[in-house]
Amino acid sequence: MLRTALYQTHKRLGARLIDFGGWEMPVMYGGIAEEHVYTRTVSTIFDVSHMGRLVLTGPDAEAVLQYVCTRNVAKLAVGRSGYSHVCNADGGVMDDVIVSRDEKRWIVVCNAGNREKVVAHLLEQLRGRNASLEDTTQQTVMMAVQGPATMRLFAEHMPIKIDEMKRYGFASGKYMGQAYTVFRSGYTGEDGLEIVVSAATGALVWDYLTKDGGQDRPTIKPAGLGARDTLRTEAGMPLYGHELTEQTDPLSAGCGWCVELEKSFIGVEALRRIAADGPRRKITGLILDGRRIARQDSKVYDGEAEVGIVTSGTFAPTLQKSIAMAFIDAPLSKEGQSLEVGIKDGRAPATVVCLPFYKRRF
Repeated sequence: MLRTALYQTHKRLGARLIDFGGWEMPVMYGGIAEEHVYTRTVSTIFDVSHMGRLVLTGPDAEAVLQYVCTRNVAKLAVGRSGYSHVCNADGGVMDDVIVSRDEKRWIVVCNAGNREKVVAHLLEQLRGRNASLEDTTQQTVMMAVQGPATMRLFAEHMPIKIDEMKRYGFASGKYMGQAYTVFRSGYTGEDGLEIVVSAATGALVWDYLTKDGGQDRPTIKPAGLGARDTLRTEAGMPLYGHELTEQTDPLSAGCGWCVELEKSFIGVEALRRIAADGPRRKITGLILDGRRIARQDSKVYDGEAEVGIVTSGTFAPTLQKSIAMAFIDAPLSKEGQSLEVGIKDGRAPATVVCLPFYKRRF
């Protein structure tokens, strides 16, 4: 397995490490629920260095990304990021990515398990074009600092005018001679930042940001991928390998807002057909009775008829309810619909609800 530059920091902090997308990553430091609640109420820091960080430069970089991405990236202004899908010819999702336009480069953040596939796909499209790609994943560190106190605490640490940065904005610069890029984005449903620095300085930045605040201010505490997953599920955010796969399309997955069907891109013809006919199944929120958890691939029933399949499920610490995301037959995906979810010891009654389960007003 690969290790991020923060591996020894995680070991020192007593993190429980697991294989995630081919990387040895911290799933938790103390407890998932505790880290989840602290993110929702104060601020936590996640090591997300396993995610791919690709840099494209050259006159043809925009045209290539425009053809590869479902989003109209040409509309992105300098200093702005946009969520997009990368599809295959059948409209299936190869990966979901964040694309950012800098003054002289484009930055693409992709999922760890899809990095090699996305790099190969981009290189194929770059062939014969006046543009180049650099994979900076292992030369850099990326940390996500998330929670309602994040912006204030970060402003005390770093000389960046983050209060002037809008959601999905970013800034690059140097601090004490070290290059950084800071994005105001995240994957938790909270306000927050994602910070990219060199691998050599990653541990120093982590320790600096997590200094004990004592009586003067709260402390930014570490959180693992376990809390990151429960947080994103509450926020109704898709995860590759669950809600998104090469067998599912963006429209059925509820991500039509990041698809520009008027432009040409790989998979657009298939998606136009799905849009015209309507998705057969739609991603849907479910709240289950009781505390039993619906696991991925659990079947969803309307009476004796199988009408869907669970993609993600957890007991939500914020809501104190058992929640799930599932692909449900489109006619039954309306709010308030009563269904049942197959679980280990039988079936649990469930009610269809609109996503997200949790939403903070920024």
